[in-house]
Amino acid sequence: MNVAGPASGVSRGSAILLEAGGIVELLTASMRTLLPGRRRGHRVKLNFMIREFVRAGNRSLPLISLICVLIGMIMALQAARQLAQFGAQELVADLVAVSLTRELAPLLAAVIVAARYGSAIAAELATMRITQEIDAYQVMGVDPVAYLVVPRIVGTLLALPCLQVFASALGILGGWSMAVTVLGLPAGPYLINSLNVLLLPDLILGAVKALLFGMVIGLVSCHCGMRVGGATTQVGEATTAAVVRSIVLAIVVDLFITVLFFRASGS
Repeated sequence: MNVAGPASGVSRGSAILLEAGGIVELLTASMRTLLPGRRRGHRVKLNFMIREFVRAGNRSLPLISLICVLIGMIMALQAARQLAQFGAQELVADLVAVSLTRELAPLLAAVIVAARYGSAIAAELATMRITQEIDAYQVMGVDPVAYLVVPRIVGTLLALPCLQVFASALGILGGWSMAVTVLGLPAGPYLINSLNVLLLPDLILGAVKALLFGMVIGLVSCHCGMRVGGATTQVGEATTAAVVRSIVLAIVVDLFITVLFFRASGS
């Protein structure tokens, strides 16, 4: 009779529940810091949130730009190959624009931000935990959640929609350049079709996904960094866990929001 299998399964399940509980607890504590009437040292500073917003964008923007342009080019070529069988190459612009805005742009931006900025958040907070800087803040009467966690979560949450819009535009331009230069499609009608096919629900869906992805990445990365113990080896483990869990949870949220959207739209 295999006893180790069930035991390890229960242990793994308990660990997942503990992690989920820790994330919810950190989210609750973060929301509490935004309530009015907080005393000095327990209030969130606006300049810290702006700083983290800029950091999140600067760390990720160059890579997002490169990848989304290339993805737009690839999608245009792949779509043209399939649509040519039905004589509908003019729909390449529609497919590229909708796919990028609804799905690929927010998801690609989330993956890159998790890898570039989420890992930095986890490493910074884990190092501060090991060097007892966070304990020093508490001794001085400063709330670490308000001072360290909330600005990073808010900065990531605000940066993702901006990066998503930028990524969508660059992806559409990448598909346009490939469609014009390689496929021989007319430049003007391609851009007009790309703009006409994008409806308000598509834009809202992409923005909502980006907002939720930003919250997930910031929250999970801060949680992984804050929960580190005293061993220096845990800094690398926390960084890896932050990236992996952020991406997995972002994809789960993506599926959930997409299902809700299609049920609501009836398509």
